[in-house]
Amino acid sequence: MIFGNLRNLKEFPYLEQDVRTCLEYAAAHDLAALEDGRYPIDGDRIYVNISSYETTRAENRVWEAHRRYLDLHLMLRGKEQMDGNFTDAMKQLAYVEQNDFLPLEGEANSHVILAQGDFLVCYPSDAHRTAIQVEGPEKIKKAIFKIRIG
Repeated sequence: MIFGNLRNLKEFPYLEQDVRTCLEYAAAHDLAALEDGRYPIDGDRIYVNISSYETTRAENRVWEAHRRYLDLHLMLRGKEQMDGNFTDAMKQLAYVEQNDFLPLEGEANSHVILAQGDFLVCYPSDAHRTAIQVEGPEKIKKAIFKIRIG
């Protein structure tokens, strides 16, 4: 996982070009003004999902990981806790190929709180649980970039 903020993009010149493409796209566009939905950047290879939802307690959320896409979560409005662990430290359930969705079970070994402009890059070895409330339920808006790797 890589945790950062858009205001510090100059600190990340070492990131993969496709990850930098997403961060530069986010810095150049008003993503918060977009309606919820999927927006292509480079066809199915790189795209962004804009999502609005209400955060909740951790026990109401599921763990996930992906094999074919990296996730780059970027907070547009509000605050959200994301829990993390390594996929090989968790019980892996049946992979859903068509959705690139690997459900998992286990406990967190870390978490971050995403506020406006914060991002978190999740690799295939990074299990993550999203939409966890920080101080209580909150309506948030987030961009989730999908970067094809396989």
